[in-house]
Amino acid sequence: MLITMQKYFVSPEAFGDQHIRITGADAHHIVNVMRAKQGFTFLVSDGAGREAVAVFESGDGETAIARLEELVAADREAAVEVTIAQSLPKGDKMELIIQKCTELGAAGFLPFLSERTVVQYDAKKEAKRLERWAKIAKEAAEQSHRNRVPDIAAPVAWAKLTGQFAAYDLVLICYEDEQGTRLRDVLEPFCEAQRSREAARILVVIGPEGGFSLREVEAATAAGAACVSLGRRILRTETAGMAACACIMYQFGEMGGS
Repeated sequence: MLITMQKYFVSPEAFGDQHIRITGADAHHIVNVMRAKQGFTFLVSDGAGREAVAVFESGDGETAIARLEELVAADREAAVEVTIAQSLPKGDKMELIIQKCTELGAAGFLPFLSERTVVQYDAKKEAKRLERWAKIAKEAAEQSHRNRVPDIAAPVAWAKLTGQFAAYDLVLICYEDEQGTRLRDVLEPFCEAQRSREAARILVVIGPEGGFSLREVEAATAAGAACVSLGRRILRTETAGMAACACIMYQFGEMGGS
Protein backbone atom coordinates (compact mmCIF):
# COMPACT_ATOMS: atom_id res chain seq x y z
CA MET A 1 0.00 0.00 0.00
CA LEU A 2 2.81 2.42 0.85
CA ILE A 3 4.26 2.17 -2.65
CA THR A 4 1.05 3.57 -4.15
CA MET A 5 0.99 6.65 -1.91
CA GLN A 6 2.10 10.09 -3.08
CA LYS A 7 5.41 11.00 -1.45
CA TYR A 8 6.88 14.35 -0.44
CA PHE A 9 10.31 15.33 0.85
CA VAL A 10 10.11 17.97 3.58
CA SER A 11 12.63 19.65 5.86
CA PRO A 12 13.39 17.95 9.21
CA GLU A 13 11.87 21.01 10.93
CA ALA A 14 8.48 20.17 9.38
CA PHE A 15 8.16 17.15 11.66
CA GLY A 16 6.43 17.80 14.99
CA ASP A 17 5.53 15.32 17.69
CA GLN A 18 2.04 14.74 16.29
CA HIS A 19 1.76 16.87 13.16
CA ILE A 20 3.69 17.74 10.03
CA ARG A 21 3.62 21.25 8.60
CA ILE A 22 4.23 21.37 4.86
CA THR A 23 4.80 24.64 3.01
CA GLY A 24 5.60 25.98 -0.45
CA ALA A 25 5.24 23.99 -3.66
CA ASP A 26 4.44 20.75 -1.84
CA ALA A 27 1.56 22.35 0.04
CA HIS A 28 0.28 23.74 -3.25
CA HIS A 29 0.52 20.30 -4.83
CA ILE A 30 -1.36 18.62 -1.97
CA VAL A 31 -4.16 21.19 -1.81
CA ASN A 32 -4.55 22.37 -5.40
CA VAL A 33 -3.26 19.51 -7.55
CA MET A 34 -4.18 16.46 -5.48
CA ARG A 35 -7.27 18.32 -4.15
CA ALA A 36 -6.74 16.66 -0.80
CA LYS A 37 -9.69 16.23 1.52
CA GLN A 38 -9.55 15.40 5.21
CA GLY A 39 -8.27 11.86 5.52
CA PHE A 40 -6.08 11.95 2.38
CA THR A 41 -3.06 9.80 3.22
CA PHE A 42 0.46 10.30 1.88
CA LEU A 43 4.12 9.73 2.73
CA VAL A 44 6.60 12.32 3.96
CA SER A 45 10.35 11.98 4.34
CA ASP A 46 13.02 14.29 5.71
CA GLY A 47 15.62 12.79 3.35
CA ALA A 48 17.75 11.73 6.31
CA GLY A 49 16.14 8.45 7.29
CA ARG A 50 12.87 9.56 8.86
CA GLU A 51 9.73 8.65 6.93
CA ALA A 52 6.12 8.67 7.99
CA VAL A 53 2.54 8.13 6.89
CA ALA A 54 0.67 11.43 7.18
CA VAL A 55 -3.06 12.17 7.12
CA PHE A 56 -4.18 15.52 5.69
CA GLU A 57 -6.20 17.72 8.05
CA SER A 58 -6.21 21.24 6.58
CA GLY A 59 -4.48 23.54 4.12
CA ASP A 60 -4.77 26.68 2.03
CA GLY A 61 -2.30 26.09 -0.80
CA GLU A 62 0.59 27.77 1.01
CA THR A 63 0.57 25.55 4.08
CA ALA A 64 -0.75 22.05 4.65
CA ILE A 65 -1.16 20.45 8.07
CA ALA A 66 -1.18 16.67 8.40
CA ARG A 67 -1.39 14.31 11.32
CA LEU A 68 1.61 12.07 11.81
CA GLU A 69 -0.02 8.65 11.62
CA GLU A 70 3.01 6.37 11.95
CA LEU A 71 6.72 6.21 11.28
CA VAL A 72 7.69 3.67 8.65
CA ALA A 73 10.91 1.85 7.83
CA ALA A 74 11.36 1.57 4.08
CA ASP A 75 14.91 1.38 2.75
CA ARG A 76 14.95 1.81 -1.02
CA GLU A 77 18.47 3.15 -1.38
CA ALA A 78 21.01 1.20 -3.39
CA ALA A 79 23.77 -0.80 -1.71
CA VAL A 80 26.23 0.99 -4.00
CA GLU A 81 26.70 4.77 -4.26
CA VAL A 82 26.84 5.77 -7.92
CA THR A 83 27.69 9.36 -8.81
CA ILE A 84 27.28 10.51 -12.40
CA ALA A 85 29.93 12.99 -13.56
CA GLN A 86 28.37 14.49 -16.68
CA SER A 87 29.97 16.92 -19.11
CA LEU A 88 27.37 19.64 -19.57
CA PRO A 89 25.16 18.69 -22.55
CA LYS A 90 23.12 20.94 -24.80
CA GLY A 91 19.52 22.01 -24.14
CA ASP A 92 17.58 20.29 -21.39
CA LYS A 93 19.43 16.95 -21.65
CA MET A 94 20.91 17.37 -18.16
CA GLU A 95 17.40 17.48 -16.75
CA LEU A 96 16.59 14.13 -18.39
CA ILE A 97 19.85 12.62 -17.11
CA ILE A 98 19.14 13.75 -13.55
CA GLN A 99 15.55 12.55 -13.66
CA LYS A 100 16.23 9.06 -15.00
CA CYS A 101 19.43 8.37 -13.09
CA THR A 102 17.69 9.44 -9.88
CA GLU A 103 14.97 6.88 -10.60
CA LEU A 104 17.67 4.26 -11.16
CA GLY A 105 19.25 5.05 -7.79
CA ALA A 106 22.14 7.45 -8.46
CA ALA A 107 23.48 9.05 -5.27
CA GLY A 108 24.66 12.29 -6.86
CA PHE A 109 25.67 14.28 -9.92
CA LEU A 110 28.89 16.14 -10.75
CA PRO A 111 28.45 18.35 -13.86
CA PHE A 112 31.73 19.43 -15.47
CA LEU A 113 33.22 21.27 -18.43
CA SER A 114 35.48 19.41 -20.87
CA GLU A 115 37.33 20.24 -24.09
CA ARG A 116 34.41 19.49 -26.37
CA THR A 117 31.61 20.82 -24.19
CA VAL A 118 29.36 22.79 -26.53
CA VAL A 119 27.37 24.65 -23.86
CA GLN A 120 28.51 28.19 -23.14
CA TYR A 121 28.76 28.14 -19.36
CA ASP A 122 27.27 31.20 -17.66
CA ALA A 123 28.15 31.45 -13.97
CA LYS A 124 25.45 34.08 -13.47
CA LYS A 125 22.77 31.53 -14.35
CA GLU A 126 24.31 28.79 -12.18
CA ALA A 127 22.10 29.31 -9.11
CA LYS A 128 18.89 29.20 -11.13
CA ARG A 129 20.02 26.13 -13.04
CA LEU A 130 21.05 24.29 -9.87
CA GLU A 131 17.67 25.14 -8.34
CA ARG A 132 15.93 23.68 -11.39
CA TRP A 133 18.05 20.53 -11.29
CA ALA A 134 17.42 20.09 -7.55
CA LYS A 135 13.68 20.34 -8.16
CA ILE A 136 13.84 17.65 -10.85
CA ALA A 137 15.90 15.36 -8.60
CA LYS A 138 13.44 15.85 -5.73
CA GLU A 139 10.42 15.06 -7.90
CA ALA A 140 12.12 11.99 -9.38
CA ALA A 141 13.10 10.78 -5.89
CA GLU A 142 9.50 11.21 -4.74
CA GLN A 143 8.12 9.39 -7.78
CA SER A 144 10.51 6.46 -7.31
CA HIS A 145 10.02 6.45 -3.51
CA ARG A 146 13.67 7.01 -2.74
CA ASN A 147 14.71 7.66 0.86
CA ARG A 148 16.89 10.60 -0.10
CA VAL A 149 17.31 13.17 -2.83
CA PRO A 150 20.60 12.93 -4.77
CA ASP A 151 23.19 15.65 -4.31
CA ILE A 152 23.92 17.89 -7.30
CA ALA A 153 27.19 19.82 -7.31
CA ALA A 154 27.91 23.04 -9.16
CA PRO A 155 29.73 22.53 -12.48
CA VAL A 156 33.52 22.26 -12.24
CA ALA A 157 36.45 22.31 -14.65
CA TRP A 158 37.92 19.03 -15.92
CA ALA A 159 41.11 19.40 -13.88
CA LYS A 160 39.13 19.85 -10.68
CA LEU A 161 37.00 16.80 -11.47
CA THR A 162 40.01 14.52 -11.95
CA GLY A 163 41.35 15.83 -8.66
CA GLN A 164 38.32 14.30 -6.94
CA PHE A 165 38.86 10.77 -8.27
CA ALA A 166 40.70 9.64 -5.12
CA ALA A 167 37.51 10.06 -3.08
CA TYR A 168 35.91 7.08 -4.88
CA ASP A 169 36.50 3.35 -4.70
CA LEU A 170 36.16 3.04 -8.47
CA VAL A 171 36.16 5.62 -11.26
CA LEU A 172 34.91 4.64 -14.71
CA ILE A 173 35.40 6.85 -17.75
CA CYS A 174 33.13 5.73 -20.58
CA TYR A 175 34.93 6.14 -23.91
CA GLU A 176 33.53 5.20 -27.30
CA ASP A 177 36.96 4.37 -28.73
CA GLU A 178 37.88 1.92 -25.97
CA GLN A 179 38.33 -1.45 -27.63
CA GLY A 180 39.70 -3.84 -25.02
CA THR A 181 37.90 -3.25 -21.73
CA ARG A 182 34.15 -3.63 -21.38
CA LEU A 183 32.21 -2.22 -18.44
CA ARG A 184 31.48 -5.73 -17.15
CA ASP A 185 35.20 -6.62 -17.28
CA VAL A 186 35.79 -4.06 -14.53
CA LEU A 187 32.49 -4.37 -12.66
CA GLU A 188 32.45 -8.12 -12.12
CA PRO A 189 35.74 -8.43 -10.18
CA PHE A 190 35.12 -5.15 -8.36
CA CYS A 191 31.65 -6.23 -7.27
CA GLU A 192 32.98 -9.59 -6.06
CA ALA A 193 35.72 -7.89 -4.03
CA GLN A 194 33.17 -5.54 -2.42
CA ARG A 195 30.77 -8.19 -1.13
CA SER A 196 32.09 -8.19 2.43
CA ARG A 197 32.76 -4.45 2.60
CA GLU A 198 30.70 -1.33 3.13
CA ALA A 199 28.82 0.27 0.24
CA ALA A 200 31.17 1.09 -2.62
CA ARG A 201 31.43 4.60 -4.05
CA ILE A 202 31.58 4.58 -7.84
CA LEU A 203 32.05 7.60 -10.10
CA VAL A 204 30.90 7.28 -13.72
CA VAL A 205 32.40 9.91 -16.04
CA ILE A 206 30.44 10.73 -19.21
CA GLY A 207 31.65 13.00 -22.00
CA PRO A 208 29.79 15.64 -24.03
CA GLU A 209 28.13 15.28 -27.43
CA GLY A 210 31.52 15.30 -29.15
CA GLY A 211 33.04 12.79 -26.78
CA PHE A 212 36.31 12.97 -24.85
CA SER A 213 39.62 13.92 -26.41
CA LEU A 214 42.43 11.39 -26.16
CA ARG A 215 44.27 13.83 -23.93
CA GLU A 216 41.37 13.83 -21.45
CA VAL A 217 41.16 10.04 -21.42
CA GLU A 218 44.89 9.80 -20.72
CA ALA A 219 44.59 12.36 -17.91
CA ALA A 220 41.68 10.43 -16.40
CA THR A 221 43.48 7.08 -16.45
CA ALA A 222 46.60 8.72 -15.00
CA ALA A 223 44.39 9.96 -12.15
CA GLY A 224 43.18 6.42 -11.47
CA ALA A 225 40.13 5.96 -13.69
CA ALA A 226 39.39 2.76 -15.58
CA CYS A 227 38.59 3.39 -19.24
CA VAL A 228 35.63 1.24 -20.34
CA SER A 229 33.39 0.63 -23.31
CA LEU A 230 29.58 0.58 -23.11
CA GLY A 231 29.35 -1.62 -26.17
CA ARG A 232 29.83 -1.52 -29.93
CA ARG A 233 27.13 1.09 -30.50
CA ILE A 234 27.69 4.80 -29.93
CA LEU A 235 25.33 6.13 -27.26
CA ARG A 236 24.14 9.69 -26.95
CA THR A 237 25.56 11.59 -24.00
CA GLU A 238 22.15 11.58 -22.30
CA THR A 239 21.88 7.81 -22.76
CA ALA A 240 25.37 6.76 -21.65
CA GLY A 241 25.02 7.70 -17.98
CA MET A 242 21.66 5.98 -17.67
CA ALA A 243 23.00 2.83 -19.32
CA ALA A 244 26.09 2.71 -17.11
CA CYS A 245 24.06 3.39 -13.97
CA ALA A 246 21.59 0.62 -14.82
CA CYS A 247 24.43 -1.84 -15.50
CA ILE A 248 26.07 -1.06 -12.16
CA MET A 249 22.79 -1.42 -10.29
CA TYR A 250 22.18 -4.76 -11.99
CA GLN A 251 25.68 -6.01 -11.19
CA PHE A 252 25.16 -5.16 -7.50
CA GLY A 253 21.81 -6.94 -7.37
CA GLU A 254 19.71 -3.78 -7.34
CA MET A 255 17.80 -4.66 -10.52
CA GLY A 256 17.62 -8.42 -10.41
CA GLY A 257 21.32 -9.04 -10.94
CA SER A 258 23.67 -11.30 -8.98
